Amino acid sequence: MGRMTETVKVLLIINVIVYIGSQVLGDQAYQLFSLWFIENDNFQFWQVVTHMFMHDPSSIFHILFNMYALWAFGSPIEQVLGKNKFLFFYFSAGIGAAIIHTLVNYYHFQAGYSALLDAGFGTTEVEQYLRKSYASIASSGEFRIPQGVDQDVLRTMFQTYLTPAVGASGAIYGILVAFGMMFPNVELFLLFVPVPIKAKFFIPALIALDLFSGLTGYSIFGGGIAHFAHLGGALFGFIMMWYWKKNQFNQNRWD
Repeated sequence: MGRMTETVKVLLIINVIVYIGSQVLGDQAYQLFSLWFIENDNFQFWQVVTHMFMHDPSSIFHILFNMYALWAFGSPIEQVLGKNKFLFFYFSAGIGAAIIHTLVNYYHFQAGYSALLDAGFGTTEVEQYLRKSYASIASSGEFRIPQGVDQDVLRTMFQTYLTPAVGASGAIYGILVAFGMMFPNVELFLLFVPVPIKAKFFIPALIALDLFSGLTGYSIFGGGIAHFAHLGGALFGFIMMWYWKKNQFNQNRWD
């Protein structure tokens, strides 16, 4: 974790500029550039990329933690991979995170849709119920729960449909995996842990926590976290690093 490399510096600057700009523009920016559920009317294809530069407007810590990780772990990765390969890796991990996040959301949406059909709703009735529920949630935060339908399934369905994803965390998790594979014995000093932990232990433990939180819904880091996006970034990062390491990536820089 030494000097900041040039590509990391550019990415960091773009993220900060976009964050400030989105704060000025407000909801319009988040509606256009956050990653919405694929069946939501706000969804646009470019959001698969642009969501990586958007961050939680209600807390500056979201962008601070991501940008710190980008600098601390991304710079040594760029030094090894080179600029072009690092950019490919960064965006591929971020897009991979968006793909996994969307697939999991689609599963949750279909689970809610099927639950309504199983409760005796026809297809037209389901669509009418959903439209009324979206409007009700937007105005009051509440929705009617039909008899015989699991409340948690519906709540997850509506959260999936109405909550956009923002942040570079998916790409950052890819970088963390790359760091752990390249520098497994580097000791990391963490504010909330009084002893240094080697990367080969800390990073798998962090991913395991995300898997636990994604499957159980319980998170020690709070709500509103796209755990499967983190896991998607980590998965795509691992696949790329495994392939490049197998094929001697350090002898085939793209610069």
